[in-house]
Amino acid sequence: MANELDKILIKHDQPDFDKRFVEIRTAVIRATYFGGEKEQQLNAILNEITQRKDEAVAEFTEKFDGVKLAPEQFRISEAELQEAHKAIDKKLLKSIRQAIKNVKEYQSKIFIGKDKSFKSTGIRYTPIKRIGICVPGASAPLPSTVIMTAVPAQVAGVKEIVVVSPPRYKSSIHPVILATCKELKIKEVYRIGGAQAVFALETGTKTIPSVDKIVGPGNAWVQMAKKKVLGLVGIDSIAGPSEVLIIANKSANPAWVAADMLSQAEHNPGSAVLFTDSEKLALEVLAELKRQVEELGRSKETIDCLLGFGAIVIFSKIAEIIHYANLFAAEHLQIQYGKQSRKIATRIKNAGAIFIGDYSPVAVGDYWAGPSHTLPTGASSLFFSALSANDFIKSTSIIEYDKKKLAASADDIIRLAEAEGLDAHARSVRIRQQG
Repeated sequence: MANELDKILIKHDQPDFDKRFVEIRTAVIRATYFGGEKEQQLNAILNEITQRKDEAVAEFTEKFDGVKLAPEQFRISEAELQEAHKAIDKKLLKSIRQAIKNVKEYQSKIFIGKDKSFKSTGIRYTPIKRIGICVPGASAPLPSTVIMTAVPAQVAGVKEIVVVSPPRYKSSIHPVILATCKELKIKEVYRIGGAQAVFALETGTKTIPSVDKIVGPGNAWVQMAKKKVLGLVGIDSIAGPSEVLIIANKSANPAWVAADMLSQAEHNPGSAVLFTDSEKLALEVLAELKRQVEELGRSKETIDCLLGFGAIVIFSKIAEIIHYANLFAAEHLQIQYGKQSRKIATRIKNAGAIFIGDYSPVAVGDYWAGPSHTLPTGASSLFFSALSANDFIKSTSIIEYDKKKLAASADDIIRLAEAEGLDAHARSVRIRQQG
């Protein structure tokens, strides 16, 4: 089975390279976005939630998660949060607390939310009042997602934080997620997930009050639901199936590169791509992929992911690699290019997060370093950014002119307004000059 991975080896100088590149990138993008029949199903879910609220949420929870809940059972009680926190492994809790500290320190340093005033103008920052966080729970519990979304919001001053997560652990949410919520003093947690949770957060139900912004990673259904409610509420980005692009040269460790690729491919779906100018490294990484993938518990699924969303691409020079890396616009970009790694990083314009050097695997960002692991996927780093504390504030422009300053600018303002045919705009200034 692993020998099928020979298919993912591509050379930049082969005649059909551009076609293959587009196919790979399109496959990654389509892992996040969908249309057709799925789009119609998504619309149907939205319509049902909008019209029947809690009743529809309960029906979809039973249909998609196999758990029958009455609306009064959606919310996790304070006692359940407390019990989970009390029972968590103490060493794990210590690690969670240090991760929270790291993220809080980093987010505080980059936070821009201080009011600024200039002559006659200024800007005022206000935290968003109420946000919803989507925490995946289908394949594994992700307490790190709670940390990487809630802590930036708390740094920004958000007062009301809501967590939703599917009831995939004994008909509820995994206790490690609940314990992390309790550690962060998050009291409003609901055992619902998927598109129905996103739509419930947007429209509001009797049981679940609406929010102002929805953030967090998730599968294509969650991300397309977020996309559909954008404009009615805010969202962070399209943070769908995980992906990594690795830029490496002959100095890189092939076993490490292969391990980094597999760490994303095992998400299923998950994309893992290597760009290199060393054919020797490419072949060594391919051999390592074949060896290491057989050791995984989900070997077949991971191989399928590599075949569908993976590639090892051999280029002749670094300039070509950088060009195609910027077109690829990856969620995670690792650079293992020896002493030139940092210099290459300065030439990357499109990436959710950049990991520089051999000792900066994606896992460091996922759990520990401080930047949020909620990142734009599916080439959306061309226009979306990594989630941060700055995504939880909104800015309001402040303008204050006195009589003298308005008089000095009046003729120009009137002239511009009249050029646009907006007579009332011009009159609103002129009338003040006549009095």
